[in-house]
Amino acid sequence: MIGTGTLEAAAFLAALAYLGFTARPPSLLRSLLKTASVAVLAVAALVLGAPIWLVVALALCGLGDFFLSLEGERAFMGGVGAFALGHLAYVVLFLSQPGSDLGLVWRMPGLALACAIVVLGLVMARILAPRAGDLKLPVLLYIPIILSMGIAALSLNSSALTWVLPAALAFMVSDVILAFETFVMDKDHPMRRYTPYLVWPLYWGAQAGFYLSFS
Repeated sequence: MIGTGTLEAAAFLAALAYLGFTARPPSLLRSLLKTASVAVLAVAALVLGAPIWLVVALALCGLGDFFLSLEGERAFMGGVGAFALGHLAYVVLFLSQPGSDLGLVWRMPGLALACAIVVLGLVMARILAPRAGDLKLPVLLYIPIILSMGIAALSLNSSALTWVLPAALAFMVSDVILAFETFVMDKDHPMRRYTPYLVWPLYWGAQAGFYLSFS
């Protein structure tokens, strides 16, 4: 039986290899690397007996990666749906922890961070709504879902879970950059040369942070 160390190494190597494919056109190898980088973490979490909601969240995000590695609006919608469910699974995971205390969200510094997250959501909704076209509704529904993950992470009060909040914030930042790349930046915008290489390390680093925190 393959050990978890082997699975973790395979996920890391897939994520590292995918970094060279982030700006390339869709291909079978590109889809395989992107999907495996998180899906293999889900398998490793399952083998380790990690909380089932971690396994579900990682598996859903791996499915979202597969959809987003393809072209077309249907694939994009599949990715958005899978990631939305993945974020909700993380919310359940965070709130189901013995050390979870929603009261922390209403006390400083949690309150300041929660307010900043809400403001970010409002700003993103205002910027993206007029630019998302036919995707306006799913985009507007997706924003509060990912923000709820960030706020749920504020409820955790355990030294063993210190990486959860940074991982959640990194996940949110990666989504913000990706949203700007998809809906705001012109096709020839110079930042498009760099955004894929910002999004991927933030995103995969977040998934790895969740995996290490709960496995």
